[in-house]
Amino acid sequence: MHYTQVKGILSSKNVMNLYRGCTHGCIYCDSRSSCYQMDHDFEDIAIKENAIELLEATLKRKRKKCMISTGSMTDPYMPLELKIENTRKSLQLIHKYGFGVSMITKSNRILRDMDLLQKINEKTKCVVQMTLTTVDEDLCRKIEPNVSTTKERFEVLLQMRDAGIPTVVWLSPILPFINDTAENIAGILDLCIEAKVYGILCFGMGLTLREGNREYFYKQLDLQFPHLKEKYIRTYGNQYYIASPNNRSLMKMFQQKCKKNGIAHDVNGIFEYLNTFEEKQMYEQLSLFD
Repeated sequence: MHYTQVKGILSSKNVMNLYRGCTHGCIYCDSRSSCYQMDHDFEDIAIKENAIELLEATLKRKRKKCMISTGSMTDPYMPLELKIENTRKSLQLIHKYGFGVSMITKSNRILRDMDLLQKINEKTKCVVQMTLTTVDEDLCRKIEPNVSTTKERFEVLLQMRDAGIPTVVWLSPILPFINDTAENIAGILDLCIEAKVYGILCFGMGLTLREGNREYFYKQLDLQFPHLKEKYIRTYGNQYYIASPNNRSLMKMFQQKCKKNGIAHDVNGIFEYLNTFEEKQMYEQLSLFD
């Protein structure tokens, strides 16, 4: 890891990434793509040492409260977070200044901050987003080697459910010839139903590959799934979006099961929900005069 100074911490859409790079080792990670112009090894995490100072200054001067999002490019709960605590410090500021938060992670380390997540959710809105790709624990360790297993992530979803914190699951990516089976998708959906997730984000049964992450993905296929790289190349060439041959049937099952169980699955609708700020205390006070 190394330290770096940055000029800003929130994007125009109120997205922040406190670190750059990742050590989770997911074989399909799009953040490795060359288009992001990372000037250091992906596993050599850049710690934005002035991130918390910048965040507080930004939140202080914001005229309108909003949702703050994190985790889109780098998981906020990598192992080094236990030492650096930038994620926890940012949650403290988000709570202090009355903002909402939406977090994406694959790690059960998020449970360390349950106290803050609950406080934020009581005052405004906190949404925890969790990626689930397979119900097969052995397969999970192959495609997502250095992160919490599906079982551990499911336990997080259950604890969030019991704490009244809404959750959204990313059913993505689905890797052709690896985890694109009806049994696997049905198994993930059953976990989501039990955890009473608010919604499931699915952009189709497939994945994206572009320069940078394609090379890493193929290298990992050679290590974990011998000869499968050749099948990918024969089937897809250098396509950007790699759709599963089972896409149509899997998407039909996904949509039907979500609709039956009252789970939001419209992508635009879920993103609107994630970005909509709610100030619960204000509504509670207004209701007293109804």
